[in-house]
Amino acid sequence: MKRIVLTATAALALLLGGCATTIRSDVTTFHQWPAQLQDKTYSFDAPPPQDDTLELRSYQNLVRAQLGKLGFQEAAATPALRVSMRFTTTDVPVRVVQAVDPFFSPSARFAYMGPYHRRGYWGGGLYSPFYDPFWGGLPRYEVVERHVYQRELQVGIRAAGDNRRLFDVTVHNNSGELSTPALMPALVQSAFEGFPGPNGGARRVELKQGNG
Repeated sequence: MKRIVLTATAALALLLGGCATTIRSDVTTFHQWPAQLQDKTYSFDAPPPQDDTLELRSYQNLVRAQLGKLGFQEAAATPALRVSMRFTTTDVPVRVVQAVDPFFSPSARFAYMGPYHRRGYWGGGLYSPFYDPFWGGLPRYEVVERHVYQRELQVGIRAAGDNRRLFDVTVHNNSGELSTPALMPALVQSAFEGFPGPNGGARRVELKQGNG
């Protein structure tokens, strides 16, 4: 029987660990990248008018920065390469069962995601340090709705002359963070980590993001 116990030491570690967040993304790449590419000039594909937003342009700047680190140069006239990008964010509501601590503030709760018994009690599936025979009674639980944001970033590079695809990368990230702009720098960096990366391979990329 698994029991989840949060000690004072663990709680302190979590608070101290709040200074940095690990952003985990699943990155899949497919490429036919030339061994010797002399001309590394590029330009972005023009998005459809309805997708040409200031948000998209700000993310293009992030891609520009990563390409610049790899020696690519943007060129308005006769570029050798064309770069495309798209992103989506999907809000997925999730029902969460969490214990209610009757002795401290309502925010001091332990969450558990999984099937919910209709009576609202768990038989040994979750341990709360506040459930103690000394106090008597059973722990109380409530169902709340949380949100998981599924994000996908796609970046493609192809030859401008014959439109041959050279590099495709897809980045997937699931997070409780509402703000896509807050995570996009890490997602773009993950897309170009180890460029061009394994052909046809999927890998987990973890990046640290400071929170102050």
